[in-house]
Amino acid sequence: MLSVSNLSVQFGKRVLFDDVNVTFNGGNCYGIIGANGAGKSTFLKILSGKQEATSGHVHLEPSKRMSVFEQNHNLYDAHTVLETVLMGNKPLYAIKTEIDALYNDYNDANADRIGELQVQYEEMNGWNAESDAAAMLSNLDIKEALHYTAMADLDGKQKVRVLLAQALFGNPDVLIMDEPTNDLDYETIAWLETFLANYDNCVIVVSHDRHFLDAVCTHISDIDFNKINHFSGNYTFWYESSQLAARQRAQQNKKSEEKKKELEEFIRRFSANVAKSKQATSRKKMIEKLNVSDIRPSSRRYPAIIFEREREAGDQILNIEKLSADLDNEVLFDNIDLNLSKGDKVVVFSKDSRASTAFYEIINGKQKAKTGKYSWGITTSQSYLPLDNSTFFSEKLTLVDWLRQWATTEEEREEVYIRGFLGKMIFSGEEALKTADVLSGGEKVRCMLSRMMMLRANVLMLDEPTNHLDLESITAFNNSLKNFKGTVLFTTHDHEFAQTVANRVVELTPKGVIDRHTTFDEYMQDDKIKALREKMYS
Repeated sequence: MLSVSNLSVQFGKRVLFDDVNVTFNGGNCYGIIGANGAGKSTFLKILSGKQEATSGHVHLEPSKRMSVFEQNHNLYDAHTVLETVLMGNKPLYAIKTEIDALYNDYNDANADRIGELQVQYEEMNGWNAESDAAAMLSNLDIKEALHYTAMADLDGKQKVRVLLAQALFGNPDVLIMDEPTNDLDYETIAWLETFLANYDNCVIVVSHDRHFLDAVCTHISDIDFNKINHFSGNYTFWYESSQLAARQRAQQNKKSEEKKKELEEFIRRFSANVAKSKQATSRKKMIEKLNVSDIRPSSRRYPAIIFEREREAGDQILNIEKLSADLDNEVLFDNIDLNLSKGDKVVVFSKDSRASTAFYEIINGKQKAKTGKYSWGITTSQSYLPLDNSTFFSEKLTLVDWLRQWATTEEEREEVYIRGFLGKMIFSGEEALKTADVLSGGEKVRCMLSRMMMLRANVLMLDEPTNHLDLESITAFNNSLKNFKGTVLFTTHDHEFAQTVANRVVELTPKGVIDRHTTFDEYMQDDKIKALREKMYS
């Protein structure tokens, strides 16, 4: 379907890809993974022809059509919503445009040409194109009233949905998507997961959302050592099998027959769990492709994120009464009553992400509430990872000196001690002497996590903590919060994070709070809660 031959990409002295040869086949969904900076987005741009490789070439089978999820949200501002979706099928849209132009200048000379084009248009199911595009938009919650609105008049999140509809429209043979779940709500992501899990053509996707990769991928394409290797299975299969293979490599005394048996048993167990899963997943396609010979240890480095507490908190953690907040006279949340207990791991969310951020800023004393009050238990100590961490990184300090700001004892001020915390977050050797003002988004979050580990608080608050992190850091972070013995309040767009960490869900709405002791999936799938949520936002 789509093949890459002898592909090399180099920027100055930096080699991203070296003599890559891979093929992407129809009926499969490939999740492209790799450390930050490995070249995931660059690779997609080369596949879609938006960027040139240094050498080598990309070949799409003749008569096959490729569609790309557009990253520039303002590119179609001059067009209506419906027209933007139709433009996703370029050959169809070109014929439609030519027919319209010929009709506008109709004469006997161009009548034959119109006839020829209309035959082609019919063969491409063109007469149903507008109704198909409208149905796709409605599935993505773009109401019919907006279909003839200019793209320029939509907000950012609506534009993303229209561009998603554009990419999916007309059943492309190859679909290329870079971070398609960014800016989508949980319901839209769930719809997209089901759509792609049942999609029969070739999908190539980059995403940091593990739940999404697990739901849609039949293969993982790993960028490592400047090469790309395909592995059968979804992300969890790749992660768990590569960890098992790494453990086996360390077991010198185990016979190869025993190791093979262990891998076969792992595949059998994994397949059984996937088959039982309620999640919309391309499970049958994926399970059929699992193969012992594909399992290999990975060279990935996972940060050692371990949150310890200086002391255990008592039973009273946080009490909130009649708390409300607004922004420019718009209600973010109102009349919030909450009582947090020891061991609560709470996913805090709202349809308006500004609400959850305001909530954290208020209970951390950074912002005033409109009404209400809160009080922390006297045995609690808090550590907070804000959505915007830029104020922490304005000074030109080395990372060792940066982290030293939160040391409280002589031992903690020692460079060896501080380097230990930085090393856990993969800042080793010279990396620890970088200055704080030149860090990337992911490096800043890793520094903030080093700081949180050093503070040893018994209450952690995290506002979108997985933003900017690579999959290795997200996975390690997720596992550490599952094991943390204290209390956690967190907001995340990472479905897997929410489902595996939270034992309580708190939703902040303009008409009060919905508070349930349940898992995230149970909360989102409960029909009574769905009806209540609709009422609270109406």
